[in-house]
Amino acid sequence: MTGEQLSFHWPREAELDEQSYFVSEANDHAWRVTVAPETWPAHKLVLVGPEGAGKTHLARLFADRTGALILDAPALTGDEALPDDAPAVVLEDADRLPAQAEEFVFHLHNSLHRTGRPFLSTACTPPTSWPTALPDLVSRMTAASVVRIGNPDDDLLEAVLLKLLVDRHLKFEDALIPYLVTHMNRSFADASRMVAMLERRAVDERRAISRRLAREILDSEAETS
Repeated sequence: MTGEQLSFHWPREAELDEQSYFVSEANDHAWRVTVAPETWPAHKLVLVGPEGAGKTHLARLFADRTGALILDAPALTGDEALPDDAPAVVLEDADRLPAQAEEFVFHLHNSLHRTGRPFLSTACTPPTSWPTALPDLVSRMTAASVVRIGNPDDDLLEAVLLKLLVDRHLKFEDALIPYLVTHMNRSFADASRMVAMLERRAVDERRAISRRLAREILDSEAETS
């Protein structure tokens, strides 16, 4: 999309379906392993990657295929009932599990393992780095296979930037994404931060989301670094 188009604030509802998940060399292995739970040793897997890497998106694809129940680890209280009817379980942000919920997750793990149901956890770091205190849970989670999403290559960074812009319903110049791919830091977090800054500047200054605006932001950051 070209021209001096202004951006506006719209509801942010990320598309998390299979059609909107882009696979490149950077995440191909993680994608192949995550959507094939029949290959997981002991029926459990930990999906590790930095913020914005698409862990939630990939976990949602797994859940769509398996009917898995999705649990948000930081929101658990420890008073939850075990999901005996769930064909599989996803534990999102497992590295942020509250101490009071550790025993629940320990029993959840054992229930899933005993019945051969898949258990997928997502986290920014591997289980060996989690602040888990319950020894029995530590031993079980550190025994899980770990698959990682690496830093984005050019193709994946381009797809991530496009998805971030589209999810925010932002209009932008055609030259924007190719410019960012070749000039910005190669990380998921920087992609998310850049799109947020572009939107904020465009709204505040009533300007187009363009290559020129992106260059100004990057130049300003270079001057202050």
